[in-house]
Amino acid sequence: MAKIIVVTSGKGGVGKTTSSAAIGTGLALRGHRTAIVDFDVGLRNLDLIMGCERRVVYDFVNVINEEASLKQALIRDKRTENLYILPASQTRDKDALSKEGVERVLNELANDGFEYIVCDSPAGIEHGALMALYFADAAIIVTNPEVSSVRDSDRILGILQSKSRRAEKGEHVDEYLLLTRYNPARVSRGEMLGVEDVKEILAVPLLGVIPESQSVLKASNVGAPVILDPESDAGSAYMDAVSRLLGEEKAHRFINEEKKGLLKRIFGGKKHETV
Repeated sequence: MAKIIVVTSGKGGVGKTTSSAAIGTGLALRGHRTAIVDFDVGLRNLDLIMGCERRVVYDFVNVINEEASLKQALIRDKRTENLYILPASQTRDKDALSKEGVERVLNELANDGFEYIVCDSPAGIEHGALMALYFADAAIIVTNPEVSSVRDSDRILGILQSKSRRAEKGEHVDEYLLLTRYNPARVSRGEMLGVEDVKEILAVPLLGVIPESQSVLKASNVGAPVILDPESDAGSAYMDAVSRLLGEEKAHRFINEEKKGLLKRIFGGKKHETV
């Protein structure tokens, strides 16, 4: 039975699509047949980050409207076995996502043997976001360590707990916190919230802390999920998050500011403390 995971945020620009691409790719790398579905109708950024924008012929809305089959619209990732992308439409309105149509496509993906369906939700609570949130079995709440981002994420949690399909059945949506663009030095200077501050406000289990890293921008520009760069801190952090999502115990890294000794201050070096 497929597990539907929505990657969502209350605020735009927090790294949600980057996280959807990384989490979906990570699940496929672990051997799970995975589809990443772009719910951001009208914008469509997932295909750019996945590097398959030139291969888009049909999209999610085409499948909903029965203008194309699911097999015609799904794009098989060239780098990662077991990974497929269902792009959003750039030319339709978000209202094109009907509840009945979305449910039919998700059911078809499940019947086609997909173990995980990762839904890349638009930010906020507009129609496309509500469609993605409604069908979630699990939700990854992506937030930056700043007050406005955390506050908006709290609102998303309220919707999951009251308006999702599981909530209607009296069931619980598994919720996880993914903290992105984290900089321990700035936390120490009081310029952003710390991990414990965010956890206390949202009261959601911490899935991962993704450090602020130029490798994320570089990966986006070349159309490759950053998780495919194991040498980068961000890629390693996403891989850790996937392991936790699969139920494995992993210590959180990249949380504490490194205290450099004299030799490191002179000669450099890079090692993050594990907690």
